[in-house]
Amino acid sequence: MTETHSTANGGHGVSPWNIANVLTVSRLVLVPFFTICLFLPGTGWRVAALVVFALASLTDHLDGELARRYGLITDFGKIADPIADKALTGAALVSLSILDELPWWVTAVILGRELGVTMLRFAVIRHGVIPASYGGKVKTVLQVAAIVFYIFPGVPDLVKWTAMGAALVVTVGTGADYVVRAVRLRRLAQRVRGE
Repeated sequence: MTETHSTANGGHGVSPWNIANVLTVSRLVLVPFFTICLFLPGTGWRVAALVVFALASLTDHLDGELARRYGLITDFGKIADPIADKALTGAALVSLSILDELPWWVTAVILGRELGVTMLRFAVIRHGVIPASYGGKVKTVLQVAAIVFYIFPGVPDLVKWTAMGAALVVTVGTGADYVVRAVRLRRLAQRVRGE
Protein backbone atom coordinates (compact mmCIF):
# COMPACT_ATOMS: atom_id res chain seq x y z
CA MET A 1 0.00 0.00 0.00
CA THR A 2 2.75 2.41 0.99
CA GLU A 3 4.82 1.48 -2.04
CA THR A 4 1.94 2.08 -4.42
CA HIS A 5 1.14 5.39 -2.79
CA SER A 6 4.74 6.56 -2.95
CA THR A 7 5.02 5.55 -6.57
CA ALA A 8 1.85 7.33 -7.54
CA ASN A 9 3.10 10.49 -5.91
CA GLY A 10 6.31 10.77 -7.89
CA GLY A 11 8.35 8.37 -5.81
CA HIS A 12 8.23 10.19 -2.46
CA GLY A 13 9.76 7.80 0.06
CA VAL A 14 11.58 5.83 -2.64
CA SER A 15 15.35 6.28 -2.52
CA PRO A 16 16.78 7.89 -5.65
CA TRP A 17 19.76 5.55 -5.22
CA ASN A 18 17.96 2.51 -6.59
CA ILE A 19 18.93 0.11 -9.36
CA ALA A 20 16.65 1.75 -11.93
CA ASN A 21 18.25 5.18 -11.45
CA VAL A 22 21.74 3.66 -11.35
CA LEU A 23 21.07 2.16 -14.79
CA THR A 24 19.82 5.53 -16.04
CA VAL A 25 22.95 7.30 -14.80
CA SER A 26 25.14 4.55 -16.27
CA ARG A 27 23.57 5.29 -19.67
CA LEU A 28 24.64 8.91 -19.36
CA VAL A 29 28.14 7.84 -18.31
CA LEU A 30 28.43 5.56 -21.36
CA VAL A 31 27.66 8.37 -23.82
CA PRO A 32 31.18 9.90 -23.92
CA PHE A 33 32.78 6.44 -24.14
CA PHE A 34 30.52 5.58 -27.06
CA THR A 35 31.35 8.85 -28.81
CA ILE A 36 35.11 8.37 -28.38
CA CYS A 37 34.95 4.82 -29.76
CA LEU A 38 32.91 6.01 -32.74
CA PHE A 39 35.45 8.67 -33.71
CA LEU A 40 38.53 6.45 -33.37
CA PRO A 41 39.61 4.89 -36.69
CA GLY A 42 39.44 1.19 -37.38
CA THR A 43 36.85 -1.59 -37.50
CA GLY A 44 37.69 -2.67 -33.97
CA TRP A 45 36.71 0.70 -32.55
CA ARG A 46 33.51 0.65 -34.61
CA VAL A 47 32.58 -2.68 -33.07
CA ALA A 48 33.45 -1.28 -29.63
CA ALA A 49 31.18 1.71 -30.27
CA LEU A 50 28.41 -0.66 -31.31
CA VAL A 51 28.79 -2.73 -28.13
CA VAL A 52 28.72 0.38 -25.92
CA PHE A 53 25.68 1.74 -27.76
CA ALA A 54 23.88 -1.60 -27.45
CA LEU A 55 24.61 -1.78 -23.71
CA ALA A 56 23.44 1.80 -23.18
CA SER A 57 20.26 1.13 -25.18
CA LEU A 58 19.61 -2.00 -23.11
CA THR A 59 19.70 0.03 -19.90
CA ASP A 60 16.92 2.19 -21.38
CA HIS A 61 14.63 -0.83 -21.43
CA LEU A 62 15.77 -2.24 -18.10
CA ASP A 63 15.55 0.92 -15.98
CA GLY A 64 11.94 1.59 -16.93
CA GLU A 65 10.92 -2.05 -16.50
CA LEU A 66 12.54 -2.28 -13.05
CA ALA A 67 11.09 1.06 -11.93
CA ARG A 68 7.55 0.03 -12.85
CA ARG A 69 7.76 -3.55 -11.61
CA TYR A 70 9.31 -2.83 -8.23
CA GLY A 71 7.82 0.58 -7.48
CA LEU A 72 11.11 2.44 -7.96
CA ILE A 73 9.68 5.40 -9.87
CA THR A 74 11.18 8.66 -8.58
CA ASP A 75 11.10 12.31 -9.60
CA PHE A 76 14.82 12.03 -10.38
CA GLY A 77 14.17 9.10 -12.69
CA LYS A 78 11.34 10.90 -14.48
CA ILE A 79 13.74 13.72 -15.33
CA ALA A 80 16.99 11.79 -15.83
CA ASP A 81 15.60 8.99 -18.01
CA PRO A 82 14.47 11.13 -20.99
CA ILE A 83 17.64 13.21 -20.68
CA ALA A 84 19.77 10.06 -20.87
CA ASP A 85 17.76 8.78 -23.84
CA LYS A 86 18.15 11.99 -25.79
CA ALA A 87 21.83 12.30 -24.87
CA LEU A 88 22.56 8.84 -26.27
CA THR A 89 20.50 9.26 -29.44
CA GLY A 90 21.72 12.82 -29.96
CA ALA A 91 25.37 11.86 -29.52
CA ALA A 92 24.99 9.05 -32.05
CA LEU A 93 23.21 11.14 -34.69
CA VAL A 94 25.44 14.21 -34.35
CA SER A 95 28.59 12.06 -34.40
CA LEU A 96 27.46 10.22 -37.53
CA SER A 97 26.70 13.56 -39.21
CA ILE A 98 30.11 14.97 -38.24
CA LEU A 99 31.66 11.86 -39.78
CA ASP A 100 29.67 12.58 -42.98
CA GLU A 101 27.88 9.25 -42.72
CA LEU A 102 24.42 10.69 -42.03
CA PRO A 103 22.94 13.84 -43.60
CA TRP A 104 22.61 16.73 -41.16
CA TRP A 105 18.97 17.27 -42.10
CA VAL A 106 18.11 13.80 -40.76
CA THR A 107 19.78 14.62 -37.46
CA ALA A 108 18.04 18.00 -37.35
CA VAL A 109 14.58 16.51 -37.95
CA ILE A 110 14.93 13.82 -35.29
CA LEU A 111 16.52 16.05 -32.65
CA GLY A 112 14.10 18.88 -33.46
CA ARG A 113 11.18 16.53 -32.87
CA GLU A 114 12.64 15.28 -29.58
CA LEU A 115 13.31 18.81 -28.35
CA GLY A 116 9.86 19.99 -29.43
CA VAL A 117 8.08 17.13 -27.67
CA THR A 118 10.12 17.69 -24.51
CA MET A 119 9.23 21.39 -24.46
CA LEU A 120 5.58 20.57 -25.15
CA ARG A 121 5.57 18.05 -22.31
CA PHE A 122 6.71 20.73 -19.86
CA ALA A 123 4.23 23.24 -21.33
CA VAL A 124 1.19 21.05 -20.65
CA ILE A 125 2.36 19.33 -17.46
CA ARG A 126 0.12 21.55 -15.32
CA HIS A 127 -2.87 20.16 -17.21
CA GLY A 128 -1.82 16.54 -16.77
CA VAL A 129 0.56 13.89 -18.05
CA ILE A 130 0.38 12.54 -21.58
CA PRO A 131 1.03 8.78 -21.31
CA ALA A 132 3.62 7.10 -23.50
CA SER A 133 2.09 5.69 -26.66
CA TYR A 134 2.78 2.46 -28.50
CA GLY A 135 3.98 4.57 -31.42
CA GLY A 136 6.57 6.20 -29.18
CA LYS A 137 7.97 2.79 -28.29
CA VAL A 138 8.09 1.79 -31.96
CA LYS A 139 9.87 5.07 -32.73
CA THR A 140 12.55 4.32 -30.15
CA VAL A 141 13.11 0.79 -31.47
CA LEU A 142 13.36 2.02 -35.07
CA GLN A 143 15.78 4.81 -34.14
CA VAL A 144 18.03 2.42 -32.23
CA ALA A 145 17.94 -0.13 -35.06
CA ALA A 146 18.76 2.51 -37.68
CA ILE A 147 21.66 3.86 -35.62
CA VAL A 148 23.00 0.32 -35.13
CA PHE A 149 22.97 -0.21 -38.91
CA TYR A 150 24.92 3.03 -39.39
CA ILE A 151 27.48 2.15 -36.73
CA PHE A 152 28.01 -1.45 -37.80
CA PRO A 153 30.70 -1.64 -40.49
CA GLY A 154 29.80 -3.03 -43.90
CA VAL A 155 26.02 -2.62 -43.83
CA PRO A 156 24.69 -1.84 -47.35
CA ASP A 157 23.52 1.74 -47.88
CA LEU A 158 20.05 0.56 -48.94
CA VAL A 159 19.56 -1.20 -45.60
CA LYS A 160 20.76 1.84 -43.65
CA TRP A 161 18.57 4.28 -45.57
CA THR A 162 15.51 2.05 -45.36
CA ALA A 163 15.88 1.72 -41.59
CA MET A 164 16.51 5.43 -41.08
CA GLY A 165 13.66 6.33 -43.42
CA ALA A 166 11.25 4.22 -41.38
CA ALA A 167 12.57 5.80 -38.18
CA LEU A 168 12.08 9.29 -39.65
CA VAL A 169 8.49 8.64 -40.72
CA VAL A 170 7.50 7.24 -37.32
CA THR A 171 9.44 9.98 -35.50
CA VAL A 172 7.57 12.75 -37.32
CA GLY A 173 4.25 10.91 -37.10
CA THR A 174 4.46 10.33 -33.36
CA GLY A 175 5.55 13.93 -32.88
CA ALA A 176 2.41 15.13 -34.65
CA ASP A 177 0.30 12.72 -32.59
CA TYR A 178 1.85 14.11 -29.41
CA VAL A 179 0.91 17.65 -30.43
CA VAL A 180 -2.71 16.56 -31.05
CA ARG A 181 -2.92 14.81 -27.68
CA ALA A 182 -1.37 17.81 -25.91
CA VAL A 183 -3.96 20.16 -27.45
CA ARG A 184 -6.78 17.80 -26.44
CA LEU A 185 -5.44 17.58 -22.89
CA ARG A 186 -5.23 21.36 -22.62
CA ARG A 187 -8.79 21.84 -23.93
CA LEU A 188 -10.11 19.17 -21.57
CA ALA A 189 -8.40 20.82 -18.61
CA GLN A 190 -9.85 24.20 -19.60
CA ARG A 191 -13.37 22.75 -19.84
CA VAL A 192 -13.02 21.15 -16.41
CA ARG A 193 -11.98 24.51 -14.96
CA GLY A 194 -14.82 26.23 -16.83
CA GLU A 195 -12.55 28.54 -18.83
